Amino acid sequence: MKITAIKQQVKRPDRYSIYADDAYVFSLGETGLLKAGLFVGLDIDADQLEAYKISSKYDKLYDLSLRYIAIRLRSEWEMQTYLKRKEASPEDAAAIMERLRDNRWLDETAFARAWVSNRRQLKPTSKRRLQQELRAKRVDEHIVSAVLEEDETDESDVLIELIRRRRRQTRYQDDVKLMQYLIRQGFSYSDVKDALRSEAENL
Repeated sequence: MKITAIKQQVKRPDRYSIYADDAYVFSLGETGLLKAGLFVGLDIDADQLEAYKISSKYDKLYDLSLRYIAIRLRSEWEMQTYLKRKEASPEDAAAIMERLRDNRWLDETAFARAWVSNRRQLKPTSKRRLQQELRAKRVDEHIVSAVLEEDETDESDVLIELIRRRRRQTRYQDDVKLMQYLIRQGFSYSDVKDALRSEAENL
C-alpha cells in the first residue's frame, strides 16, 4: 500500500491524519510525523502499518499528557492516574512518564512548590491543610516537608485574614461555627481560640 495523503487536522492542527490507498489509517503529532519520516508516495507493508498504528497510539497519549499537564503542573501520581484513565498500556505509560521527567514536565518538587504558591494566592490556607492536600496527591513526605519549610507565610496572619473573610458571611457570625470551620481548615484549636479572642478584644 502507498501513503496517499497527509492532512492537517482541523480541530487539532498540531496533529496530522495519514491516509494509505486513500483511506484514513492513523494520526501523528508534528514531532511524531517528522520522526516517522512519512511522505506522500511512500510504500509501506502491513507490518509497517501496524507498527505505525502502535506508534500513533503512543504519540497521541503523549500529546494528551502534555495538554493535561499544560493546564497546571501535575504530581506523578496524578499523571499515572490520568494515563490509566486513558487506558495506556503499562509499557506506554512507563515510557511517557520517563519522557515527561526527562523534559522536566514532571518534577515533584516543582509541583509541590507551585501547589503551595497557587493555594496561597487563592485563599488563606493553613500549612497543615497544604500538607494534607500534597499527601493526597501522593507527593513524597520528604518533599512535602522541605517545600512547606521553605514557605515563610505567617500562619497567624493567614488565620486572621481567613477569620476576616468568613465574618462577612452570616453563618460565621456564630463563633462556634466559625471555630469548627477553621479547625477543618487545619488550624489548631488553641491557635483558633487565641485568634478569636484577639478579634474580640480589637472590636
